[in-house]
Amino acid sequence: METDRVQAFSDGVIAILITIMVLELRIPHGSDASALRPIAPVFVTYVLSFVNLGIYWNNHHHLLMATRRINGAVLWANLHLLFWLSLFPFFTGWMGENHFAALPTAAYGGVLLLAAIAYYILKTVIIAAQGPDSTLATALGNDVKGKISPVIYIVAVPIAFLNRWVALGLYVVVALMWLVPDRRIESRIDSA
Repeated sequence: METDRVQAFSDGVIAILITIMVLELRIPHGSDASALRPIAPVFVTYVLSFVNLGIYWNNHHHLLMATRRINGAVLWANLHLLFWLSLFPFFTGWMGENHFAALPTAAYGGVLLLAAIAYYILKTVIIAAQGPDSTLATALGNDVKGKISPVIYIVAVPIAFLNRWVALGLYVVVALMWLVPDRRIESRIDSA
């Protein structure tokens, strides 16, 4: 099976999720800077979620660029990832509207964790379909970032109940780790 349909569908879902999130941003009442203060938490969570969705979109694209064939397991693993990503708008809004209260901040981290696990599962299923000597398996190697990210989320979720700002900072740390483009797959594909 070709990867084009999976990639097109996933691209569409992620584009819709970003659109839903931006539509949740409310226009401030007033024309001075103080009018922005009440919507600042919602905007900050939007930016964090937009960056996270962008990171998933980018890495998903690279993952499928290195994939030659897919099977039913890959399709289901991809849907599993899209399910967790589809919850981003809800948890983004909940955390932002409640000004980073402990439970919404922890729940947001839980969804980030489950999306990271789903991405790991997708990557693992694709590698199993491609073989251990595939371009993707070789490019990813030990995948240190892919292993560290869930650990940081696991630590951050309970910390949200003690200090929501530390938890939020840890979510940002993971995003910053992934914001730097990972050239492993691109360089392997270009040399293949």
